[in-house]
Amino acid sequence: MLDSKTLKKTQGFSLLELMLVVAVMAILAAITVPKMAATFNDIKLRYVATDLSGLLQSDRILSVKKNSFYTVQAGVLAGNPIYYIDKPGTLYTPGDPFMPVDPSVTITLGPGTAAPNSGAFLAGLNFVVDPAADPPSFSARGLPCVGALNACTVVPGQGFVMFMSRAGVVRGNIPWVAVVVNPSGHIQVWSSDSNGNWIQRD
Repeated sequence: MLDSKTLKKTQGFSLLELMLVVAVMAILAAITVPKMAATFNDIKLRYVATDLSGLLQSDRILSVKKNSFYTVQAGVLAGNPIYYIDKPGTLYTPGDPFMPVDPSVTITLGPGTAAPNSGAFLAGLNFVVDPAADPPSFSARGLPCVGALNACTVVPGQGFVMFMSRAGVVRGNIPWVAVVVNPSGHIQVWSSDSNGNWIQRD
C-alpha cells in the first residue's frame, strides 16, 4: 500500500498549476506573435523592393546594350500584377523581362504618397523627383528619362522614386520601402523604420 507522500507525487499537476502554465504561454504568445508577424511582413516587402531594384537595373543594362530606351511599367499576367520592361506604353508580351508583384503590395510612383515623413525623405535625396509620376525609363546612355512613344527625355537633376507598402497583420503596422533612381542612374533601396526614419538598405 502507498503512503500519503508517494500517493501525492503520483497524482500529477493540479488544475491551478495547469491554468498558470496556460496563462503564461498565452501572454508570451501575445507578445511574440505580433512582432514575428511584423518582421515577416517587413521582410516580404523588402524582397519585392529588391526584385524591383533588380528589374530596374536590367532595364538600364538593356537600354545601353540595345542603344535605345526602355521603361519599367505595371501590367497584368494571368490575372496577377507584374512589372515588366518594354517600350513606353506597350502591353506586356511573352519574352519581356518581368517580375511578379505580391497583390498585397501597393506601389506608388512619384512624390504623391502616404509614406511617413516622405517630404523630408524626398528633400534629403537632393534631386527633383519626377513630378508627373511617370514609370522609370532609361536612355541609351543609362540615364533616367521620361519615356514617351518615340523619345525619352533626360531631365537634368531629375530621378524617380517608387514607394511600396504592405498592410500588416498587426493593426497599424504598415511598413514602407522606396526604390530610388537618382539622376546618374544609380538605384537604391530605402526602408522606413517604426518611427518614420528612412534608412538606405543597399
